[in-house]
Amino acid sequence: MTAGPHLPPAGEPATPAPTAAGPPGPAGDSPDPGHPPVTGGRVREETIERLQAAMSSLGTDAMAAMERRLPWFRAMSAENRSWIGLVAQAGIAAFMDWVRHPEWGRRAVAGEVFGTAPRELARAVSLQQAVEMVRITIDVVEARVDELAAPGGEAELREAVLRYTREVAFAAARVYARTAEARGAWDARLEALVVDSLVRGDAGEGLKSWASALNWSSSPVAVIAGAADGEPEGLIDDLRVIARRARLDLLAGVQGSTLVVVLGGTADPLSAAHQFAGRFGPGPLVVGPVMADLNSATRSAAAALAGLRAAPAWPDAPRPVNASDLLPERALDGDTTAAAELIEDVYEPLLSGGSALIETVVTYLEQGFSLEATARLLFVHPNTVRYRLRRVSELTGLSPSRGRAGFTLWVAIVLGRLIHKRT
Repeated sequence: MTAGPHLPPAGEPATPAPTAAGPPGPAGDSPDPGHPPVTGGRVREETIERLQAAMSSLGTDAMAAMERRLPWFRAMSAENRSWIGLVAQAGIAAFMDWVRHPEWGRRAVAGEVFGTAPRELARAVSLQQAVEMVRITIDVVEARVDELAAPGGEAELREAVLRYTREVAFAAARVYARTAEARGAWDARLEALVVDSLVRGDAGEGLKSWASALNWSSSPVAVIAGAADGEPEGLIDDLRVIARRARLDLLAGVQGSTLVVVLGGTADPLSAAHQFAGRFGPGPLVVGPVMADLNSATRSAAAALAGLRAAPAWPDAPRPVNASDLLPERALDGDTTAAAELIEDVYEPLLSGGSALIETVVTYLEQGFSLEATARLLFVHPNTVRYRLRRVSELTGLSPSRGRAGFTLWVAIVLGRLIHKRT
């Protein structure tokens, strides 16, 4: 493989000649009249010819050295190893071209060396690994400086290798920075699509593929909804830092004035939500129920958002609060899912215990939690009322003597009577 001279990248003018020439090169070595003088001595033409002749063997030696010294290289697929071989060969070829025209600097190095490999290679090889590859390739060249340099030109070749190494390092950093920026922007778009799908209740194939592209595999999953406070990108970055510290996975998006957070990896999202509460804006913070995976998290998102809409009806609600604790408010606000849960989990168990239970709990609530007044109206002993109320607690998990639980029971009974009247 040979490399002829290359021009600077398209659209970039050639570097203008400096006002003062650098120190002269070795005797008999004059600057190329076609290019401006540069700082430092030029590599002699005889050295360049020797490098040209040894280029193939240098590439082979570099690959062999990587095979010996880099365990991760040995573990790579054959395809990626072949691409790395091309990168190493391109690096050596670009070095020979660069020693002819060092004034081109890193502008040409990036395209010549890293333009050879496909974009996917940047994902398979980390920046640290890329630095290791460059170091080994340069070590191979340095080990043969005495053989490759023209007589008396060893020092200038070593200097050229050091300067070229610096240019390659800058070029590698730029390539990986651009890749990281592009990947970050793409991931942000995918994350927004995932959150939007959950909010809309769309658990189709798109959600699965987008989540897979984001490497999301956490379970269980829960959704938190609250007011957004501040610029979305900085806000989401702060949430990610908190999630990493808590060893949780997180996806987040801002929908209008609402911040939606998808948490993965915790069975107690209410406790986890306390860690994120400070990054939400003022107002209610509602936690949806825990779901088995991301595809079923649409139900958690729906509950959290419905709870957020209904939360103003309970000003004294804790922050954060479970969406299930807002079932009465959600049902009154028109959330059919909440109404169905109240009927299924509260009214129907009461109904199965006999009509006397419903009559007793309603009378008890109407009489302001008075056992004696309830007993007089029902013509029973107060102990009978106590027994029935205890039975209500056993069937529903709600104690009628507690104000919040009593309110939930009353709303469930009203909804249940309406549904049963219609049927």
